[in-house]
Amino acid sequence: MFYLLLVTYATVFVSELIGDKTIYTISSLSMRFRTPSVFAGLTLAFMLKMLAAVLLGQIIAELPTTFVALLSAATFFVTALVIWFKKKDQALAENEPKGFFSKAILISFAAIFFSEWGDIGQITAATLTARYQMPLVVWFGATAALITKGLLVVTLGRGLRSRVPQRILRPLSASLCLILSIVSAFGLMLK
Repeated sequence: MFYLLLVTYATVFVSELIGDKTIYTISSLSMRFRTPSVFAGLTLAFMLKMLAAVLLGQIIAELPTTFVALLSAATFFVTALVIWFKKKDQALAENEPKGFFSKAILISFAAIFFSEWGDIGQITAATLTARYQMPLVVWFGATAALITKGLLVVTLGRGLRSRVPQRILRPLSASLCLILSIVSAFGLMLK
């Protein structure tokens, strides 16, 4: 059981670091919003996405690529709009309410949850679940790998945030999300 946990963690972690667009999404969000809010949103999104992968198994791997690309493109586009049109007086993330729930948590959750379904991490989790019939162990290992990736990327985004002037953060974050939207949509044309 411990072996399966380690194999799941390592496999999902490495596969998610290579060519994964959520890395850019998370770093972009962490440049704009408070770290705890981004981390809370991405953690919940990763937990639910891996739960879906474990429960739905191979169905996720069979999702139509057109649907996945359209959903990803739309999610990135809406995230870019939300970041861009955030009110001027709310521009600084430090002014965000310190309560349990915030718009930043919702934005972070949606940006991660609604994009990149059927990626290699989910397919790996689904395959390991089907093979070993230990969904809880696979879910825990895969979720821990994604949260580790998220924590590393949030740290990177936070570092950039402390070095990039505030007046540049909104256009930079929105531009990154818009580029990801275009890349996702462009993937449709190649298929």
